[in-house]
Amino acid sequence: MTPVILLAEAKKSAEVTDWGARIGWLVGLALFIALVYWLMREGWKWRGTLQAGLPPLPAAPEDAGPARLSMSGRYHGSTTAGQWLDRIVAHGLGTRSRAELTLTDAGLEVERPGAADFFVPRAALRGARLDKGIAGKVLTEGGLLVVTWQHGDKLIDSGFRSDRSAEHAEWADTLNKMTNDTEGAR
Repeated sequence: MTPVILLAEAKKSAEVTDWGARIGWLVGLALFIALVYWLMREGWKWRGTLQAGLPPLPAAPEDAGPARLSMSGRYHGSTTAGQWLDRIVAHGLGTRSRAELTLTDAGLEVERPGAADFFVPRAALRGARLDKGIAGKVLTEGGLLVVTWQHGDKLIDSGFRSDRSAEHAEWADTLNKMTNDTEGAR
């Protein structure tokens, strides 16, 4: 007897993809992501509502005088002084952007394309330091110029990073000298 080899008849394989379930999961995932973004946006707006008592930001004077220093770089945000995670979002201070800083005898002018510009009068400057982080941004030690200033009854730390980080030390020294001179004049 000869062995008979029976070959199975080729059958159509079962559907591998259940399109209905896959589409359902994708729609569910998209809705979940949309919900998370919506909650983040609502949290940002709520923080702005809590900070509504912050007065409007001053505009730069027409003639601020000659520039002592200027810097091109990034504005990383503002926080309550001494609390590097308590971001301030009122009046656009929470918006990261490119920034052009100009220090004059009148104060610090911050020009931000695509965001609200602001001016810190010399009398409001409280000091500057080199730091490694501010809400949402952590860099190497000394990678961030943090300027402390008074706005209304609130002390604010604003973080800047120059395109040329070697400038930070000169900025901190000059700002601290200006604040010491201002405090001596009071």
